[in-house]
Parts: sequence; structure tokens; C-alpha cells
Amino acid sequence: MRENRLTSQIIGAAIEVHRQLGPGLLESSYETCLAYELEARGLSIERQKPVPIVYKDVHLEYGYRIDILVNQLVIVELKVVEAITPVHEAQLLSYLKFSGCKVGLLINFNVALLKDGGIRRFIRSQN
Repeated sequence: MRENRLTSQIIGAAIEVHRQLGPGLLESSYETCLAYELEARGLSIERQKPVPIVYKDVHLEYGYRIDILVNQLVIVELKVVEAITPVHEAQLLSYLKFSGCKVGLLINFNVALLKDGGIRRFIRSQN
């Protein structure tokens, strides 16, 4: 699965950013640095990518904005929060549903070590 190799590269890049910056910055700082790190690894990214929502007959062009979309396959949602909550998880699952992507990463940079609960991987069910 391409997404598995891709998520490994993204996680490696996120760990490098966190190693260099540590916790405590604004989400936009991490987004900018992670985008730089991903591009340096030869990955294609889109930042703040709009995801339309269709509700009945209403088409909302800018219903959501994905923090980073990598290689048109993996959604990366960034947080700088005390703890990931079910609302954050629901947000990423909604992005997966409306974008058609199968895999997403929820990354919280406000932790001592990313590997200790700072990264969660989600796979969209086929429903």
C-alpha cells in the first residue's frame, strides 16, 4: 500500500520538525516547517487545501481546509493542544470522508515526544 510508505515518510518528517523545534509554538509554525521538510523529501504537498461539502442540493466550496495533503493520498491534520479529543478525531474522519482519501494522520506537536501519543493514524472505512 502506497499510503503505508508515505505515512512513514510523513511521520519521519514530523519527528524531525519536532526534534528541531520542540513543543510550544503556533500550529502555523509547525505547518510551515513540516511542509518544508516534506518537500525536501521529494513529496508533493498542498497546504490549506479546501474540501467542498455537499449537503442535499447545497455545494459548499470551502467547507473544510486540510492542513496538508501529501501526494493527493494522505491528509495531515496538525494540532497544538493539551490532548487529542474525540472532536479532533471526528474532524479528521470528516476530512477523509469528504475528500475521498483513505488515510490521515493527526499530529499533536504539543507533547514531549511525538512517538508517545503525538501521532495517530486513521483509515477511512469503505462506507
